[in-house]
Amino acid sequence: MVLVDTNVLIDILTDDPQWRVWSEEQLLVAAATDELAINPVIYAELSAAYRTESDLERAIKNFNLHRLPLPYGAAFSAGHAFLAYRSKHAGPKRSPLPDFYIGAHAAQQGFKLLTRDAARYRTYFPRLILISPESI
Repeated sequence: MVLVDTNVLIDILTDDPQWRVWSEEQLLVAAATDELAINPVIYAELSAAYRTESDLERAIKNFNLHRLPLPYGAAFSAGHAFLAYRSKHAGPKRSPLPDFYIGAHAAQQGFKLLTRDAARYRTYFPRLILISPESI
């Protein structure tokens, strides 16, 4: 199973000039060998770009994404990773908790994570298998 990070889907859905090609290629490669999935956090992050839930559903219907629930164990791991991050990074610019939840979910379930933001995931979830520009 490959959990698909929000940024990869946004790259494709918005036709991002820098990242769409990479994100689309990696999504197709992953889909050829694994099932693709999202969780409610990823869905929530995507929803910010759409006026209605129906609009979002139409946008993602062709990706064949499994919708996974969020395990409580991942919430615990996400909270601890976020706490460790905050203790190292004071100041106004901080990563949001949802990123840690996505990483913890993939790590706890033994999923791969398709993302462009590998550094934070690699730091706080070192055993997580990443599909990222740095890993290709």
